[in-house]
Parts: sequence; C-alpha cells; structure tokens
Amino acid sequence: MKLLDLTLPSPAENLAGDEALLATAEAGAGGEVLRFWESPKPFVVVGYANKVASEVNVATCAARGIPILRRCSGGGTVVQGPGCLNYALILRIQADRPTGSISTANQFIMERNRAALAHAASALLHPPSEFRVQGHTDLTLDGLKFSGNAQRRHRQFLLFHGTLLLDFDLSLVSELLLMPTLQPTYRDRRNHDHFLTQLPVSRDQAKTALVHAWQADAPLSDLPPLRIRELVAEKYSRAEWNFKF
Repeated sequence: MKLLDLTLPSPAENLAGDEALLATAEAGAGGEVLRFWESPKPFVVVGYANKVASEVNVATCAARGIPILRRCSGGGTVVQGPGCLNYALILRIQADRPTGSISTANQFIMERNRAALAHAASALLHPPSEFRVQGHTDLTLDGLKFSGNAQRRHRQFLLFHGTLLLDFDLSLVSELLLMPTLQPTYRDRRNHDHFLTQLPVSRDQAKTALVHAWQADAPLSDLPPLRIRELVAEKYSRAEWNFKF
C-alpha cells in the first residue's frame, strides 16, 4: 500500500483529493493508498444524503464565514479544522475478502483501526480505557466518540475515510451543528458536548499506528491534479452539489 501525507490548500480540494484517489484507482492508474490530511481552517462537511438545513446551523456558518461542503460518501455531518486529523483508505474490492460487501468492509476496517489506535494510546491512559466500535462506523473511548467514518464504493475499489479528534476545538461542534436527525442508539440523545472526546495521542502517534496497521510503506508523491481540479469545478465549489438536499 502507498502512503501520502498531503494537505491541499482548501477544504474543497481536500475532499476532491480523496475522491480523486478512488477515481484514479478505479481507472486502473492507481492502487491501494493511505492518505492523511488536516484542514488549517474550520469547515462543515455533510454526508452525501444529509439535508444541510436539518443538520447545520447555516446562519452561524454564514456569519463566521465557515464553508459548508458535501462529501461523496455517506455518514453524518461533522466539523473539521485544526486538530482534526483525516485519513483516507483506498482498498481493492474482492468478493472473497472482507472488502467484498459494505458491512464486512466496515467491520474489517473499523476493527483494524480500533486495535491500532487503542494500542497507541494504551501507554498514555491510566487506568486503561475501553476502545470500541459503536454505531456502524464510530470509534469511541469509554463511550465517547472520537472518530466518525464513511465509505464510498465503486466496482473495483472503495474509499473509506474518517476523522480523528486529537486537539480539536470541540466547542465549534455545538456552535455550528444542530442535533443530528439520525443518531446511533449508544448516543442516547446526548448533546455534542457530552458525546465527543479527543483521542489522547499525538498526530505522529496516530499516523504511525495506522501506517503500521495497513503496512503503508511505499511513498506516493502526489495527488492527481487534473482530476482534483475537475472535481472542485464540477462539484465541491458548487452550491448545486453542496446544498443539493
């Protein structure tokens, strides 16, 4: 698997970068990849099927100049920015392997990530804490969510990407998001302030844990610039895409 640690200048370009990796692999010009990126400024990103008006405090985002974008994968709405580390996995779909279906891919990837991050944090937590996969694709620490994840599938490859809250300003979440319309049972209607937490590891520790877990030891030099420009122009810079529901 190849490794790319690259943050592009804008939220739109970074979301397009994940999708471009998937498109490149599907076209036969790329393969399996682990990418990291972290936005230097806050933005809101809704899942593919989310309704912006139902999930986001649109007026506050507008007043503060915080962009609202839509990603190509499912899942819920999140706030990103400094202290929120993103990872993206491009994996080959094989019918006889765990990537063969949505549910088995979720279970396979989430359990591998859980084990890797729990091991990275184990020496820093006293007493030991409980790391779990909850909902469909959340990672939790003692029942509090620190990672949300989502999947997009093509014929031959899938994109599985997510966030890790490390030293993020969690107050932004309550300020910019409404209570989600769909909630996992374990949330128990808790508000954002009582539902989220930070993963107590450094960026380097989190990255190293996932790099080792996925054996991403072959460097990838760059993202496909032409496809990123096309995706930004066609989708991620357009209100017709970001506010489509």
